[in-house]
Amino acid sequence: MYTDKVMDHFANPRNMGEIENADGVGEVGNAKCGDIMKMFLKIENGVITDCKFKTYGCASAIATSSIATEMIKGHKIEEAVALSNKAVVEALGGLPAHKIHCSVLAEQAIKAALADYYQKQGIDPEPILGKQCSGDCHSCECH
Repeated sequence: MYTDKVMDHFANPRNMGEIENADGVGEVGNAKCGDIMKMFLKIENGVITDCKFKTYGCASAIATSSIATEMIKGHKIEEAVALSNKAVVEALGGLPAHKIHCSVLAEQAIKAALADYYQKQGIDPEPILGKQCSGDCHSCECH
């Protein structure tokens, strides 16, 4: 059902935790399944120098959070903005169809943290990141 890579990131999550005085913090959740992801970013000169997460959820939620942090840590903000949930799924070697929403949460959590970073810089994030998740899954316009 799960790939070896999903199980590895679930059993041995990378970058789990919190960053004190993070430059950007974003939290998203899925009301239907109860998963909650919180991303913390440290950014210097346009590069994500550190990235950590706290996730309450299933194995897929933890694995997607873990691999997503690996995919953006050490990379430019523009690369993190471009990260898609499909890229997260591919990096894990696939997810069951009913768990794809976890990869969407990982993408949204990163974008929420980047939106927070931009707002702290006095920059409107919407032209850069697009419309952010409202958290209201019943009237979702996110995907």
